[in-house]
Amino acid sequence: MGKAGRVACIFTPYVFTIAALICIIMVGLGCTNSTSNTLNDLYFLRVNIQNMSSGSATTQKIDQILSENHITNVDTQDVQDFLKQLQNGNSELKDFYSIGLWGYCDGEINNGKTDTTWCSKPTKAFAFDPIKVWKLNDSQVKNELPEDYTKLMNAYRAVAKWMFAAYVVAFVATLVELLVGIFAIFSRWGSCVTTLVSLVAFFFTAAASVTATVLYSVMEGSGTAALKAYGIKLDMGKNMYAATWLATVFALGGALFWTFSVCCCSGRSPYGHRERHNRGSVTAEKAPYTYEPLGPTGQGQVPYGHQHTTSYPPPPVHGHDIPGTNQRSNAYEPFRHV
Repeated sequence: MGKAGRVACIFTPYVFTIAALICIIMVGLGCTNSTSNTLNDLYFLRVNIQNMSSGSATTQKIDQILSENHITNVDTQDVQDFLKQLQNGNSELKDFYSIGLWGYCDGEINNGKTDTTWCSKPTKAFAFDPIKVWKLNDSQVKNELPEDYTKLMNAYRAVAKWMFAAYVVAFVATLVELLVGIFAIFSRWGSCVTTLVSLVAFFFTAAASVTATVLYSVMEGSGTAALKAYGIKLDMGKNMYAATWLATVFALGGALFWTFSVCCCSGRSPYGHRERHNRGSVTAEKAPYTYEPLGPTGQGQVPYGHQHTTSYPPPPVHGHDIPGTNQRSNAYEPFRHV
């Protein structure tokens, strides 16, 4: 396979790598620009507090949910106190809060449509803390929250930090993969190095996707059951998870095809290699059933491979029976392979 075939073989994993990089960039850009509807639809989790209420109907619903889930450490009065603190403590609460990789966005819900009005400044290893975001009084709110709230937030921050680091490493490794992939066009050694980098990119992309999916699935599942009593809804962003898992699939495809380029795609032409191997050699052909002397007539033996005449003298006359007169000066080789 020549250079043209080598380039064609590298083209496929290169396309996969570019697609993976684009998807990772989309994940990072989610919830960073309030004026972009596309980026505002990229979020891991959205908290909807539009219908949060502390009325009598809500209180009855809270009693029912607490009894169905066998929750005994929280009663109806605790919930009412928390809702009053939440509603009266800050009049700037928005209808929803969308959580991204670098920060969050908030906005209003009008006629069932979300309108993002503000996004936070990007922060590395971001973790959404309701107390800080909603600007609540820590001393009063903590009295109404479960005792394990601090432990849960610490665990959430640790997982969010690892997830952020995994996405950063995946982005850098994918970018390096594109740069190193240029050298893969010229040699298999370039493909070998690119394959190693692609495996690193795939590992961290998959790890980040799994972490994000598990983390926010647990938050959505447990939070929905607990916060349903407050009229708060949680939902996961389909577009964000589609982007992160597409990045994983593309990274896997790139790693597989980079590996294939090491094993099966060579930039060396087999015809040119054969010509170089046979350069300087002479192909001799000998007719079948012929005899050839080991040396020329009237001369001694010559080294093998030197040119010599193949003309033979007529056989001697057998009319004289003198010993030694019928001896031939040359020996014959019946079948010699050239």
